[in-house]
Amino acid sequence: MNRRIGQAMHDYSMLADNDRVLVAVSGGIDSLLLTWLLHHWQRKAPIGYSLQCVHVDMGIWNEAMKIPDPVGRIREQIEKIGMSLHVERSLPLREAERSCFTCSKLRRKQLFDLASRFKCNKIAFGHHKDDLLETLCLNMFYSGNISTMVPKQELFGGKLSVIRPMAYIEKEEVEKMARAVGLTAVANLCPLAGDTRREEVKEMLQELYKKIPGAKASLFAAMGNVRQGYLL
Repeated sequence: MNRRIGQAMHDYSMLADNDRVLVAVSGGIDSLLLTWLLHHWQRKAPIGYSLQCVHVDMGIWNEAMKIPDPVGRIREQIEKIGMSLHVERSLPLREAERSCFTCSKLRRKQLFDLASRFKCNKIAFGHHKDDLLETLCLNMFYSGNISTMVPKQELFGGKLSVIRPMAYIEKEEVEKMARAVGLTAVANLCPLAGDTRREEVKEMLQELYKKIPGAKASLFAAMGNVRQGYLL
């Protein structure tokens, strides 16, 4: 897994000397492991880069829920890794506008603003191989296009880049590595969590992988082997 993470970083030139990297921490196991990995790589990488961990708090939790504040639990995980966490309250959103797509879009805008505020030229996300495959299918089924989240994407004329160092490893591997280093996911309190099109596509792909051995590897390879002459 360590080798494939390094391979993804190398293939897409994700990190360079003097980079300032904003790490988007949701509290899920993916973003927590990403934080651990980037902090771990700081000690052995032949380049120097800085990290700024941020979390956008959606403001769902309140004391009446009688459960620990998830933001506090996220902070504990980040501090256990050896990093500090900046928490930013999410921008207000009317109830009628609330959806996974709208919240995601708003949160992404806040992260861009935070990157500018902290003078970061990279934003690191914890997306992995399964996320890329699910996005491919989501876009084909619901948007009528063939595209996915790329391991590195340059924005605003190259002033900012989004990187996904875990693009070559699978969800099961993320969870395995997280257990090995003692990380624990913090539950998402959003009432819409787990009831999305992405969850449906995820379940469909899992069934497909069971029926067709090697399907996941072939689908992932296909994203880098597009024969444009045989498309409309």
